[in-house]
Amino acid sequence: MPYPDSRTGQPISNNHTANVVYGVHLSNGDQENIYHPFASNMDWEVARWAKLCGLSLAALSDLLAIEGVSECLSLSFKNANKLNAIVNHELPTGRPKFKQEQIIVAGEAFDVYYHDVIECIKSLYSDPKFTRYLAFVPEHHYADEDETVCLFHDMHTGKWWWDTQKKLNQHSPGGTIIPIIISSDKTQVTLFRNKSAYPVYLTISNIPKEIRRKPSHSAHILLAYLPCTCLDHISNKASHHQSLANLYHACLSCVLAPLKSVGLDGITMVSGDGTLCRCHLLFASFISDYPEQLLATEIKFRELLDALTTLDKGNMSFVCACLAAGIMPIIHPFWEDLPFANVFRAITPDVLHQLYQGLIKHLLGWLMAACGAAKIDARCRRLPPNHHIHLFTKGITCLLHISGTEHSQICRFLLGIVIGIQLPNNLNANQLLRAVQGLLDFLYLAQYLCHSLETLQLLNDALGLFHENKDIFIDLDNYNTDHTERLHIDYAKDTYHATNHKDEFVQMTWWLKCKEKIPRHDKYVIWRLAGDVEYMTFCQLQTMPKHPTAKAVTIDKLVDDYSATLFCEALSRYIMQLRHAKNPNPLHARALEIKWVSIDARGHGNTTITLNSVYARPQQRSGSGPLPCCSDTVLVNLGGNTEAISAGIETFHIGQVRAVFSLPLKSLLLLFPPTVQVPSHLAYIKWFLPFPLAPDQHHGLYKVSCSLLGGAKLASIVPLSKIVRSAHLLLNFVLDDCITFWLNLYVDRYTFCIFK
Repeated sequence: MPYPDSRTGQPISNNHTANVVYGVHLSNGDQENIYHPFASNMDWEVARWAKLCGLSLAALSDLLAIEGVSECLSLSFKNANKLNAIVNHELPTGRPKFKQEQIIVAGEAFDVYYHDVIECIKSLYSDPKFTRYLAFVPEHHYADEDETVCLFHDMHTGKWWWDTQKKLNQHSPGGTIIPIIISSDKTQVTLFRNKSAYPVYLTISNIPKEIRRKPSHSAHILLAYLPCTCLDHISNKASHHQSLANLYHACLSCVLAPLKSVGLDGITMVSGDGTLCRCHLLFASFISDYPEQLLATEIKFRELLDALTTLDKGNMSFVCACLAAGIMPIIHPFWEDLPFANVFRAITPDVLHQLYQGLIKHLLGWLMAACGAAKIDARCRRLPPNHHIHLFTKGITCLLHISGTEHSQICRFLLGIVIGIQLPNNLNANQLLRAVQGLLDFLYLAQYLCHSLETLQLLNDALGLFHENKDIFIDLDNYNTDHTERLHIDYAKDTYHATNHKDEFVQMTWWLKCKEKIPRHDKYVIWRLAGDVEYMTFCQLQTMPKHPTAKAVTIDKLVDDYSATLFCEALSRYIMQLRHAKNPNPLHARALEIKWVSIDARGHGNTTITLNSVYARPQQRSGSGPLPCCSDTVLVNLGGNTEAISAGIETFHIGQVRAVFSLPLKSLLLLFPPTVQVPSHLAYIKWFLPFPLAPDQHHGLYKVSCSLLGGAKLASIVPLSKIVRSAHLLLNFVLDDCITFWLNLYVDRYTFCIFK
């Protein structure tokens, strides 16, 4: 449902300026040479390689000094200095210049380096690669025709934008809100000498989150470097913390000061297609780890406002009021004068620091203490492989400094390795399983890309399940922290290492200015070469590798090497199903592997990645010794509903892929009439029994058992299109028969969505 006021987000004019793209004015000379200011494609490609691959200036100059190199490549620059001159003076930049300001706190001056915040926002808003995706108006999205189940995904579908638009329209009707997202996090740039950087990043919520969350799309701008001082000369602990907090807020206040006026009054901005709008730049969201959230908010809003009213009575009155309220005596928080700003609504949950490196870190510690490190590690070593599972062959209890990625991997099998584990003092483990399940469900639900009122209720239910069972950890123990992290590499660590480590921030800002010009010119060249390309819609595509593991495999070899013992019978049944006649003649097949890859849907420039894979290969020999056979388990949709995520659990079965193959053309002509359409690829699958109607009441996983007929597993052949994805089965550690398993619902978010 669109916003009811039709004036909202409407352009002032549509002055399409096709003669200026990525900051390049298309003169007659530029029309002839699209690589300008470089002489040719070779000239540009060498320059791009030299500036982006981390090559030092001395190494580049030495390379070009080799007799004949520059002439053979027809380069317009003969050394690194001449290349730098072209980049610095002839390439346009899409980012504003860095400024330097001194902030005085506790009688000491500190330098803050920053971009003009309004120019940064204009740079993102006017970038041609974002133009077609920008959101200008708040909307309400629903999952049903009756409009009873609200959906929340990008910020323009949430309550904040809708409510703020109402307030803005009372003051300035028809304005376009530009929600500003600020993120900051201090990070180490060296392993030794304790060198740090304190970058602050900026992006806008008009750009969809699918683009914002991928650093390769450059939807974030480095807004500032804050001072990294520790103020060690202040010995008093309270004064030390107070001075650090005031320095932080004073620096951000300086950087964000221009937003005070343009939030209410608005400013005319032009998008990448030349459309002019009156835009209101509003601070909307603040992303940081937990300590910095405390620093930004000072926790108690009302108490802070009450304390600020005592400033007129003198500094001591203000300090005493803050101490009485239990808050830091910060005189001017950076968000104090920003229009429509509520820092407490701006704070976002932090999956990395608060869930993975917070809750899960504590959960691992509790489990190790309760179950014993040896038991947990032994079970980790026995986990079967899967595309989504990292096997910790040495266990997980010996890991030091566990990263967010490692915590994510551990979460995928954590519940499975504690099922059936024996607790000390004969305590019932069911309460432990329910507590772990509640935390894992909350973690996975919190990462849904789109939420509804129903999923938000599921979040509350998962949290309630944990709280109902968390006392088990007290009984056992007897006593009672992904996007900005990646930006640190580009804007802090690599930037620092490009300097000579002396007066580094001046060099870092200059180096960034030069480096950012290269990708921008690259996009301009691509635009000139290809024009405005339309892309396919995003989906998952099932593909086959270019080179199969084997060709022309006989049925005998399938039976012997792939353990496809019932292949002939299964193939006979499948042929009969297609043409109502039996023909068990021997056939030749080509053994294959399966992959699911993503294709770019909405033209966001996403690269193709492998989302899932399934292997079916016999034992092989390699230079390091024999490789064991691999027969992955898969989730098969045998129902008529092709949308797996909306199909009922009764339509799914678990099978083990023994072989993936295609039938030779000459066999197809012999076995089937021309009117029968035979799938291009088939899979020989050994089946497990159907899922029970309900999961286990204590841990929520579904039991999976082998389907046996006279001691042999039941098998059949199905079209490859029926395979939804790989499935991960957790061993039932209580039993040793290896025929009973638990379906791992936490192996990936897709499987979690299907079964939860």
